[in-house]
Amino acid sequence: MLPPVARPEVLALRASRIREVANAAWGREGVLTFWFGESDRATPAFIRERAAQALSEGRTFYTHNLGTAELRAALSAYLSGLHGRPIGERRIAVTNSGVSALMIAAQAVVSPGDRVVAVTPVWPNVVEIPRILSAQVEGVALEAAQDSWRLDVGRLLAALTPGTRALFLNSPNNPTGWTLPADDRAAILEHCRKHGIWLVADDVYERIAFGPGRSAPSFLALAEDGDRVIGANSFSKAWRMTGWRLGWLVLPPALLESVGVLLEYNTSCAPDFVQAAAAAALAQGEAHVSELRAELAAARDQVLAGLRAMPGAEAPEPDGGMYAFFRVAGCSDSVALARRLIDEASLGLAPGAAFGPEGEGWLRWCFANRPEKNALGLQRLGRFLTTSTARPRAGGDPN
Repeated sequence: MLPPVARPEVLALRASRIREVANAAWGREGVLTFWFGESDRATPAFIRERAAQALSEGRTFYTHNLGTAELRAALSAYLSGLHGRPIGERRIAVTNSGVSALMIAAQAVVSPGDRVVAVTPVWPNVVEIPRILSAQVEGVALEAAQDSWRLDVGRLLAALTPGTRALFLNSPNNPTGWTLPADDRAAILEHCRKHGIWLVADDVYERIAFGPGRSAPSFLALAEDGDRVIGANSFSKAWRMTGWRLGWLVLPPALLESVGVLLEYNTSCAPDFVQAAAAAALAQGEAHVSELRAELAAARDQVLAGLRAMPGAEAPEPDGGMYAFFRVAGCSDSVALARRLIDEASLGLAPGAAFGPEGEGWLRWCFANRPEKNALGLQRLGRFLTTSTARPRAGGDPN
């Protein structure tokens, strides 16, 4: 008799290497952690207070599958202003988190055996979600050159062959901070239009961009209602709401009804009181988002300067997001190095292997922290790297 295990596609999924490293240190005192992608500050008080008020009002019942009318209207106004073109409520669905948004989008357009292309390295959920649905995923890797991350758009377009079902693109990118240049959007969108390829844009970091303007370049500013473009987003990062688990999708109007059905069979709906808090975040939170972006720009400069001063360290500059993706000369096993950093430096970083084979040899540092925490982490890493017995060698073996 066969053992009672999951289907082969699920067994083949790679477990989170971030969690693997973090779980190894769970409960250990004194470990300074930078492995998870969230701020070290709580959600702003006005958002928490609105949730408490909604709870006191008894807003604890089911809501519409697609979200409350209040939040969908708020999202429509917010997105239309942000992207400079009307994005109506008939294109918006509220989801239980950004990762749920990606899963719902994939369920809507990806079938078993479909070919999916993703720009990598990338947060593992982006590539594992299509694999859960038995799709075949191919990566097009970013390149580190001249202290920055770059995408060879010609190579991406060549990978988007006729018959490709979907492109998953995360910009600003987790873990590298690479941000798609505005001038590259039209070529990618037109290529996807030509071949009928769905373009699923993971926009969760769009408000955390360090260039000019209020947000990173977005396909939503170019897409027509009939385009096969889906934008997945979340309240987690820009409003410091990681634990609230609320996101949204921007869809072609023709897809909205089907997504409502999928939401019913996944989570039914998002909590009413959480949606009330999210509507307050949109209505009152713009000053907070600007302040957060300034804090993260300063933190990025602090961490990059510290990393680049260390022996053998390479740290390309992120254009957005909240991460420094860096490598140390001689490291080819990022999980082993991350474990050693826990044991020998009480320092918690995410291994680059967590973001696919293209990330092997790299480490991710979430710098969304108070300056004193980042400074202490840099001090510990510097001490580790300057100790003669601690420097990583090929294979991650120090001896």
